Amino acid sequence: MKQGKAIVVFSGGQDSTTCLFWALERYEEVQAVTFNYGQRHALELECAAAIAAELGVQHHVLDMSLLNQLAPNALTRADIAIEEQENGVPTTSVDGRNLLFLSFAAVLAKQIGAKSIITGVCETDFSGYPDCRDVFIKSLNVTLNLSMDYPFVIETPLMWLDKAETWELADKLGAFEFVRGKTLTCYNGVIADGCGECPACKLRRQGLERYLAKAGAAE
Repeated sequence: MKQGKAIVVFSGGQDSTTCLFWALERYEEVQAVTFNYGQRHALELECAAAIAAELGVQHHVLDMSLLNQLAPNALTRADIAIEEQENGVPTTSVDGRNLLFLSFAAVLAKQIGAKSIITGVCETDFSGYPDCRDVFIKSLNVTLNLSMDYPFVIETPLMWLDKAETWELADKLGAFEFVRGKTLTCYNGVIADGCGECPACKLRRQGLERYLAKAGAAE
């Protein structure tokens, strides 16, 4: 039996699209929220809108351009190279991004009567991003509940999956070809299999190859 209403934090990428299919299988009503924070590629917003429309999901786009003012990073500034810093955290890390995104998603969720907030953060392949850790999500969940006196549940279906297992989940949801062909993961703004060179594309491709090898061996 499907549950009530959920909202998915949605970028139009592999992970969040897999989460969207996961939510559609479990909830009576699913809405999606995308954040415009000045990312390099407006195509990301277009991709998210197109996927939501195709799946019949109500789609909200919130202006978070202040994030670019607060935390310059390689995802929003073309003059900052995409590379790993000395502390091991890549320049694509945006300080406070998931804190702000999930907080704003929670405000929206309460307004529409949704108690579940679904996000594709993952600690297994988290690339050094501190706000993708399970301990942060659990901490924020408590804070959000206290801040609005509302029983939010932040769900993280990908938290302990590596990229190969995320592909496997998409396949089990009947969404493998959809996710592979219509999502945007690439930092250089190339839909589907991407540029093949940026860190996001390499991680996606390595996971895909591992999953396809595993699936082929099982046949």
